Amino acid sequence: MTTLEPSPLQREQGNDLAVEPLMGLAVLMTMACSGVPLTETATRLMARIKRNPSDANALMDLSIISHLWFKHDIGLATQAQALKLSRHYRLPARGEAKLRLLALMQHGDLAANTPLEFLVQDSDIALDMLFLDPHAPFPDTLPEHDLIFVAIGESAASHALLQKIAVHLPHLPAPVINRPERIAHLSRDSVSAMLKDLPGIEIPATLPVRRDQLTDADPLGLLPDGEYPLIIRPLDSHAGQGLEKIDDAAALANYLRGRTEAEFFLSRFIDYRDADGLHRKYRVVIVDGVAYAGHMALSTHWMIHYLNAHMSESAQKREEEAAFMAQFDNGFGARHRDALRAIYRAAGLDYLVIDCAESPSGKLLVFEIDSAAVIHAMDSVEVFPYKQAQAQKVFAAFRSMLQSKMKKSADGSAK
Repeated sequence: MTTLEPSPLQREQGNDLAVEPLMGLAVLMTMACSGVPLTETATRLMARIKRNPSDANALMDLSIISHLWFKHDIGLATQAQALKLSRHYRLPARGEAKLRLLALMQHGDLAANTPLEFLVQDSDIALDMLFLDPHAPFPDTLPEHDLIFVAIGESAASHALLQKIAVHLPHLPAPVINRPERIAHLSRDSVSAMLKDLPGIEIPATLPVRRDQLTDADPLGLLPDGEYPLIIRPLDSHAGQGLEKIDDAAALANYLRGRTEAEFFLSRFIDYRDADGLHRKYRVVIVDGVAYAGHMALSTHWMIHYLNAHMSESAQKREEEAAFMAQFDNGFGARHRDALRAIYRAAGLDYLVIDCAESPSGKLLVFEIDSAAVIHAMDSVEVFPYKQAQAQKVFAAFRSMLQSKMKKSADGSAK
């Protein structure tokens, strides 16, 4: 293992040179979602970098803005520049820090790591983010911390890094939240295999397939429950990128002509429309075994994301989402209590997010389990007055989990 050497940024801070603090993902994304133009902020950041090319905080913030502008190649390149200067970034607590949380992270876009900044924003939790180098040994020394959170999301590219962390788990001095070997089991095919026989859950078989398999063989024969329509998406894609419903062989051939990827995930499509013709997609977050409402979106289209559901434009949709949150413990959460508990036990993670629906048979239809999905309080209080209280409930549960892990660790050490 190697020692975590001070970066140029850290050395400058030690010499009392003026280095502005990191703004971070939560602040910048909240600005963007609130309609605040980020152009002026980006201009200021570029001026800072021009004055001081070693300003890693400015580079990291600029990389976030690039991703928010959907300039992902620029965002990744800018983040790589920042990581050459420093792999350690800090967001201090509000006031005195009562907890020091160290997040182990990876180079990548905004979906690559658990967005912990939203969960600890304006709290007494200090968040240190350490971006591990996949090509270097695990560091001998780490920033001071009370707890470690493995924030690296599952992807084909992250498995080697997750395995490296797993090897060093026995040597880490603090409690570890979200064990890396469990995160590695969150691929779409692993999740479908993990959940397929659990009571109260419906999930179609999902398989990774190569392009040549789709062109040389009958795609229906690749799946144990294969029938049209199918769902296809590129491997490691998120937020609906490249996701399409395929109604027949001609549609599949047309899809492949428009894509350049070599590998895809393939599964059977399950129509989850309700009697009123609307699709309802739910986000549920499980914190230390307890399920909480994340959000709910309604749309006439089967592929729902919160933004494309236009929730802000429909008072009726918002009213239903507010009821989903208010009645969760006795409504959705109660109906699917056994299924949600089964998912928690099968996944083996302290913190996870489930995107799901209700199948026509009334089961929990699981689309995805993810440790890196966002839970936030960014929405307008005027438009979504019911969301702040629910978000704060999740944030409080997250903090309670951290405290519980610390206490158990301290009690174990005392014994």
